[in-house]
Amino acid sequence: MKRPPFLKLNDKVAIVSPSGNVNPVYVNDAMGILQEWGLEVSVSENALRETGRFSGFIEQRLYDLQTAMDDPKVKLIFCSRGGYGAVHLLDRLDFTAIKDNPKWLIGFSDITALHAALHSHGIMSIHGPMVKHFSEEGGANLSVLYTKSAISGRELNYTVPVNHPHLNRLGKTTGTLFGGNLSVYTALLGSKYIKIPRNGILFIEDIGEEPYRIDRMIYQLKISGLFYKIKGLIVGQFTDYEEDSKMYGSLYESIMSAVKEFDFPVCFGFPVGHTRINLPMIVGGKATLVIKKDTVLLKQRY
Repeated sequence: MKRPPFLKLNDKVAIVSPSGNVNPVYVNDAMGILQEWGLEVSVSENALRETGRFSGFIEQRLYDLQTAMDDPKVKLIFCSRGGYGAVHLLDRLDFTAIKDNPKWLIGFSDITALHAALHSHGIMSIHGPMVKHFSEEGGANLSVLYTKSAISGRELNYTVPVNHPHLNRLGKTTGTLFGGNLSVYTALLGSKYIKIPRNGILFIEDIGEEPYRIDRMIYQLKISGLFYKIKGLIVGQFTDYEEDSKMYGSLYESIMSAVKEFDFPVCFGFPVGHTRINLPMIVGGKATLVIKKDTVLLKQRY
């Protein structure tokens, strides 16, 4: 995996909107924080457009992202939001320049599609908060501060309390971290944009999906053979849903049931996803996961 260069003073950041449209206030606030970090920030030509649920037509969104990928002066591509639409761009993007001149890309949710594509081309990226989070939570927010650490080259070393001790499977493992939004990731299974690292650590999160749909996606991962290749599973935050009394158990219990025959460590409720604490993760970077009775440790070196 190629690690993009860490950012330094006056490096250029391009804010792009590959998927849904975004509130300009969020973009302006996020720009302010990035500028406080000493970065030069520009908003791409079509990033503030609104075409239905999208930020512009496919050609406009593609132009902005491709331009940022190709510009050697841009060191960080900062995605404004998720939503839906990144999948429209995948088979039309040219990855030649970014493979020769790697740069960081930050985002999550629908941006999982871009993380998967970059991973398939051997480039690390950052699954992390976007402009709304920066705007609403501010520069002192833990996830925002860790994002600054990630792009600056500081080690990411998380120690979090256990949320579901009756479900966690204890253990320690090391491998390449990959994954993201569950519904987006599973939709790409079978495509050339999915590269499953052998002995990797999968992390998943989602929002607004009914438990039976999550169960179906987990079994899609299972019957695809993915769980036979990994050495660890991080179940992040699943939000904005109601438990289904007609299922065999809770959403998290159904996930654990699907992977009970495997022996890799599993933790539930890790702070990654559509929540106030959305810790940045380096997709394609090496990680060590340690699940204990009272704490979960995740350490990334890249």
